[in-house]
Amino acid sequence: MFGTATASYQIEGAVHEGGRCPSIWDTFSHTGHTVNGDTGDVATDSYHRYKEDIALLKDLGVDAYRFSIAMPRIVPTEGGPTNEQGLDFYERVVDELLDNGIKPVATLYHWDLPQYLGDKGGWLNRDTPYRVADYTRRVAERLGDRVDTWITLNEPWCSSYLSYGGTEHAPGMGGGPVAFEAVHHLNLAHGLMTETLRDELGERAQIAVTLNLQINRGDADAVHRTDLIGNRVFLDPMLRGYYPDELFAVTKGICDWSFIKDGDLEQIHQPIDMLGINYYSTGLVAMSDRPQFPQSTAASTFPGCSDIDWLPTPGEHTEMGWNIDPDGMYDMLVRVHDNYPEMPLFITENGIACADEMVTEADGTKAVHDDKRIDYLTRHFDAARRAMEVGVDLRGYFVWSLLDNFEWAFGYTKRFGITYVDYETQERVPKDSFKWYRKLIATRELPKL
Repeated sequence: MFGTATASYQIEGAVHEGGRCPSIWDTFSHTGHTVNGDTGDVATDSYHRYKEDIALLKDLGVDAYRFSIAMPRIVPTEGGPTNEQGLDFYERVVDELLDNGIKPVATLYHWDLPQYLGDKGGWLNRDTPYRVADYTRRVAERLGDRVDTWITLNEPWCSSYLSYGGTEHAPGMGGGPVAFEAVHHLNLAHGLMTETLRDELGERAQIAVTLNLQINRGDADAVHRTDLIGNRVFLDPMLRGYYPDELFAVTKGICDWSFIKDGDLEQIHQPIDMLGINYYSTGLVAMSDRPQFPQSTAASTFPGCSDIDWLPTPGEHTEMGWNIDPDGMYDMLVRVHDNYPEMPLFITENGIACADEMVTEADGTKAVHDDKRIDYLTRHFDAARRAMEVGVDLRGYFVWSLLDNFEWAFGYTKRFGITYVDYETQERVPKDSFKWYRKLIATRELPKL
């Protein structure tokens, strides 16, 4: 299943239209936390231009399109009625996709939590998973007969550690180990959302979750610790029904995990059909001589790892400063397959930010020559193929992203799209990588590297 992907707050705009309420990202972006003070108020205006964007998908030839649904459009008041205008919008998107022969893959939570839930603690509040499950039911009732695959959460690592442990993402709490409570409540939400989808749609529902697993290299002890805190904290409860005892042991100085209640792990451990993995880069870690818990409440995106150093990574890097390491994708796919062999996998995001520039050719046509992106994607698709050749059950690959868009705290300064967007005019110009991917999808052939 070849596809491409986007997220609601990054592309839709129209933040005051259709009955939508503010999200935590509206608040975060309007209070000085983004480059240049950029916000998603307009983004790529896809709320109004979705037909144009789906025409691009049709031209690209994708099997499927991964988009996200914004809870602030569906439940704009706390405990209030469903906003039919919001559901009408996503129904139009889904029907337009189906009319063009494209499977809708809907992510239910891609970080834009309603601000009214943020005001009550967001993912630190145990009630939030239940509110998100209620929203899930409202969407499934309307769209359940047409969505091909449901993804419960996108990258809960980001919406816990970057958002509550650190300050990089909304709400930017910077509470260090408080992130573990957000982790657990996101896990609980996944279980409740999955149960809700099964209850509403039965076995016909194809359900997944998307994780951005942390792939680190270097010192074995540091790699093991960051794997526990970054990866197994999600993988084991979701796929096995427990948290590893080692996790409790290495965090006992900063977290007592008392927020885990009886029955939670059974609730989290729901059968799913596929595991989505987002992959971009790897890290390099080493143990230091610092204490593990120097200040228990300090902001940290890896609480419990204060004695670990993140070292500069060798080789090429992207505009995000991330290293280019296709073997990391191979290693990750093989590792997850070896540890959870029953679980089919798909790449739900992979892509690169480049310093793209639009040019006007001699014949007057506009173009973007992004050879670095083509090279990046070629090498990563090859890594996926190599993983399949050794037995990994890989079902799909979604390139990030269809469009240049609002890149969270980086605003409009980073371009991940295979389609260039002129933010002044909203003109879309397919890049060379778009044409490369179109050929790959049409032929299903990648040259041996």
